[in-house]
Amino acid sequence: MQFKTEIIQLLAAESGLEQSLLASLMEVPPQPELGDLALPCFRLAKVLRKAPAQIAADLKEKIAGRLPWLERVDVVGGYLNFFFDPAQYAAAVLQQCMAADYCPGSSDEGAEKTVLVEYSSPNIAKPFHVGHAFSTLLGETIANLYQHRGYEVIRLNHLGDYGTQFGKLISAWKRWGNESALAADPITELNRVYVKFYQELDEHPELEDEGRAYFKLLEDRAPEEYALWELFRKLSLEAFDKIYRRLNISFDNMNGESFYSDQIPEVVELLQGKGLLVESDGALVVNLDEYNLNPCLILKSDGATIYASRDIAAVYYRDREWDFYRNIYVVGLPQKNHFEQVFAVLKKADFAKADQCIHVPFGTVRGADAIFSTRYGNVILLDDLLAESVNKTRKIILTNNPDMSGEEVDQIAESVGVGAVRYTFLRNGRERDIIFSWDDMLDFEGDSAPYLQYCYARCSSIIRLAEDKGIWPPGQIDPVQAGQYLTGPEEQAILKLTADFEDTVLEALATHEPSIMLRNISQLARAFNRFYHSHSILHAETEELVKARLILTEITRLYLYTGLKIAGIDALERM
Repeated sequence: MQFKTEIIQLLAAESGLEQSLLASLMEVPPQPELGDLALPCFRLAKVLRKAPAQIAADLKEKIAGRLPWLERVDVVGGYLNFFFDPAQYAAAVLQQCMAADYCPGSSDEGAEKTVLVEYSSPNIAKPFHVGHAFSTLLGETIANLYQHRGYEVIRLNHLGDYGTQFGKLISAWKRWGNESALAADPITELNRVYVKFYQELDEHPELEDEGRAYFKLLEDRAPEEYALWELFRKLSLEAFDKIYRRLNISFDNMNGESFYSDQIPEVVELLQGKGLLVESDGALVVNLDEYNLNPCLILKSDGATIYASRDIAAVYYRDREWDFYRNIYVVGLPQKNHFEQVFAVLKKADFAKADQCIHVPFGTVRGADAIFSTRYGNVILLDDLLAESVNKTRKIILTNNPDMSGEEVDQIAESVGVGAVRYTFLRNGRERDIIFSWDDMLDFEGDSAPYLQYCYARCSSIIRLAEDKGIWPPGQIDPVQAGQYLTGPEEQAILKLTADFEDTVLEALATHEPSIMLRNISQLARAFNRFYHSHSILHAETEELVKARLILTEITRLYLYTGLKIAGIDALERM
């Protein structure tokens, strides 16, 4: 925001403090009556060796009257509160927002920097459940945030298509598999035999050894086992592709764990060359005592690989392939220790970009009584959740718009229903667990995607009506003149939220926390609805007032569109 930058520059010049320090301290007061911007001076007390209240008073004296748009500066305790001239503030925001090709919060800061984002990563031969949705939707939004700031983004789907579980699946299939059931519904049939394997395990513990033996055969590319694995992988990818198409998500690369299996010898040779591998009960590990971590297992005692060694191989491959600036893993919180170990091994191996590998953890999706688990058969399928959400939306649309065509009903129901699910996963802090509840997932009131989509559709409807009346677009816009009509509290609330949008995008990116950006557009939608219910837009008292309010409507529409697009949610012209 222009005003914030100018205040920081002036304060830095007068105090000798670093602009970066002042910028980190600036905040928006919780109530409008406390100002438009505030500087808490408590952390400055050590630097300037004065009481916070005295620092605030001294700074006020130095900057008072120096900025023409700064209406007043108040000292409240240890805070310095800034009040902007409403008309000049409105004019400044309008001037920025109405510029040609303006895209809120976008930047070219990431030009020529490649960011890899790994997300979704379901296991083949298992159903795509609501737990996978968390990684998929969070990862896609993080990738969109980077893209919005100009980075070259490579979307990676590191499929879980290798490991001892596939030996168990092969064992289960050979014992209980049904060919006709596999042809009719492959994932359901594969999941059925996989669940049965674990049900039988208590009474037949020898199945564990059988599963390990089959995985070793798979690693050795035994023809029968390898052919089964290839079939299971192909059928799974076809099923996953339907879900990704419905979510409008595509990946640049879908190399699974299996892709890296033949690169493990290179990793072992590298680690041995650096003297990092030690033997432990016949297995090869890297000790990580200096990081207060348990040893990282690289090769099992039977020579089989493990996912840590495959992840290490993947990092080296990715750097050779893309020369990444960041390598981001959107993977659940339970894998925190795994990634700490992998990154620590990379550091010990002197990999230059070890610190550019970042784990973005998120909480689990669980039922009220237990964590969802495929092996025990207690999961909610994402397809079922999307279908319920879309069906609920369709019923609401048909009730409110009985004359709408069937095709339009289907299109809107799909966009709103899928959007509602997306937003529910994204709206809270990512590390919080989601206790799955059908009522919560299908709650369209309050802080929800349908609320935002409806606000966008309302703005679009107002603009269409203005076009029909011949009063939009307004031709030449004078931001200073229009700003004179946007000085009320409802209008200023909208303008402040749009001015804050870029900061929330930056914070969301820095913390990999999309909920920060979504909170901004949610507040914007509520602010616009308050304005809409308090003021006439198309029938305002004067032509200039109509024009100013239409500009405010179009700005709201632009920011809602941008935020929804980053979140992967459709912005609908009509609902």
